[in-house]
Amino acid sequence: MAPPLPLPTVKHLDSPFPRGILRAMFTNSFTLTKRLLGLLMLIGGIVAFGGIIAIDIIDVGREGGIGPAQQIALGGCVLIALVGLTLIPLGDHPA
Repeated sequence: MAPPLPLPTVKHLDSPFPRGILRAMFTNSFTLTKRLLGLLMLIGGIVAFGGIIAIDIIDVGREGGIGPAQQIALGGCVLIALVGLTLIPLGDHPA
């Protein structure tokens, strides 16, 4: 039986976290940067937007299309994604 493959790691030249970003997030010395927060917000907004649209497409038997609550939620998703997009260029400063 072959030995298990090692888990991929995220290691930068000046990174104090050689074991990977997920393990690093649960240490006491981890600092959430503006870039990482921006990426998380951007990905979250896009996934939520796609999820709302997917629910509307999958639920085809219902009439009425996208209602006011869904429009507000879609607007919130776009707003979250845009705020995340503006945080990305701010770099590795603490959030």
